[in-house]
Amino acid sequence: MWAASCLASCCAACACEACRTAVGSIGRRSARIAYCGLFALSLFASWALREVAAPLLQSIPWINHFHKTPDREWFETDAVLRVSLGNFLFFTILAVIMAGIKDQKDPRDKVHHGGWMAKIFCWVVIVFLMFFVPNGVVSFYESISKFGSGLFLLVQVVLLLDFVHGWNENWVAKDEQFWYMALLVVSVVCYIATFCFSGLLFHWFTPSGHDCGLNLFFIVFTLILVFAFAIVALHPKKPLFDKLYWMGTDKPLLPFSKADEQEDKKDVPRPVTYSYSFFHLIFSLASMYSAMLLTGWSTSVGESGKLVDVGWPSVWVRIATQWATAGLFIWSLVAPVLFPDREF
Repeated sequence: MWAASCLASCCAACACEACRTAVGSIGRRSARIAYCGLFALSLFASWALREVAAPLLQSIPWINHFHKTPDREWFETDAVLRVSLGNFLFFTILAVIMAGIKDQKDPRDKVHHGGWMAKIFCWVVIVFLMFFVPNGVVSFYESISKFGSGLFLLVQVVLLLDFVHGWNENWVAKDEQFWYMALLVVSVVCYIATFCFSGLLFHWFTPSGHDCGLNLFFIVFTLILVFAFAIVALHPKKPLFDKLYWMGTDKPLLPFSKADEQEDKKDVPRPVTYSYSFFHLIFSLASMYSAMLLTGWSTSVGESGKLVDVGWPSVWVRIATQWATAGLFIWSLVAPVLFPDREF
């Protein structure tokens, strides 16, 4: 027993030292990857608790205080929402703390890139405390998560359009036939892939003998939008989203340079290359979106919790996002033509 106890203590000490070394090695170059890893950990925790935590939540009096105990599905959804709420608060607090950082000499820059043991500890504590909040708070968070998820998708659309316009500008700026041909090839491949995938959608979602008129409308209307993109794109244009700016910083949200991966110089303060506050805000909204995916937009978690992102609420959210994307993309093409005297 004494030997086993010593062995366990040694293993625990080694594990703690390994974790300390791992988080200590996270620097400026890998901080964003580490945040993504922490978010992935929250997704795994949400999924795991959805699968196994329902019996435990049923036994907690301040959660299961109903006269008639809800079914298992309610507790599965509640577990996901509580983890998501903790994740949302963690990244929102960081977003508020990081607001207004201009250069890397700001003391908060070190907080953003370092202190990982403390941040992981705070994340665990916040998520744990969410299982003590009243059900009313969780229900309110569930309601606002639907709107937060839509905002998250809209932000992703803007970032995607910014990336596409930046990609196009970079290759066109080279002013060489090779890059023009590369753009043409990429465009043709994307259109072919779209038509092929549309054929699969017709096969999967409009089976013969079933009334799938709404599915057919969505697919056909999407193809109409694709043709509209091609027609409008052939018109002379000036890209709308040359650069995106946020929170008063003078750097694009999606920089193409790698200056952010260089270490600070001692004498000259380097400006930050992306908005730290906006970065954490995106993770806050992503926490809401992931909760909606894992709970079927809080309508159903699927068959025994095995399905993710199913049901008509999810369909309408994606369709609305598609239409918003189409509108923004077409506007980014026609705005420079309609208003040639303005800079976009």
